Amino acid sequence: MSNGPALVSILRQGDTLVASIHTALDDTEMVRFQDDLVRQIGEHRARGVIIDVAALDVLDSFGTRTLRTIAEMARLRGANTVIVGIQPDVAFAMVCLGMSTGDVATALDLEEGLVHLAASRRGGGSR
Repeated sequence: MSNGPALVSILRQGDTLVASIHTALDDTEMVRFQDDLVRQIGEHRARGVIIDVAALDVLDSFGTRTLRTIAEMARLRGANTVIVGIQPDVAFAMVCLGMSTGDVATALDLEEGLVHLAASRRGGGSR
């Protein structure tokens, strides 16, 4: 049992999993989040994954790389991933440090992320 607020939450919305990171995670917690999310993709037969990072005011290279890894693992399990909620300061720092989400789609917020997933299922993409 945990003795404190949840660091992350993973909720099912239809065939989409919405994973929200509520606070900065250390490397061990980030790997645990990755394992939990990928396991739940299979359990729920998810077709879409939204990772909400709006609560984060920093995203280091390990965290960025782990998000890309999660998206690739999800893709290999049949689910599309969208990262939502990257704060302006975080985006600025990522660009300055040469970090990127790679081929992983991003969207402004949860609503836009759901629109993107719906469009990708229709084969249209969102851009």
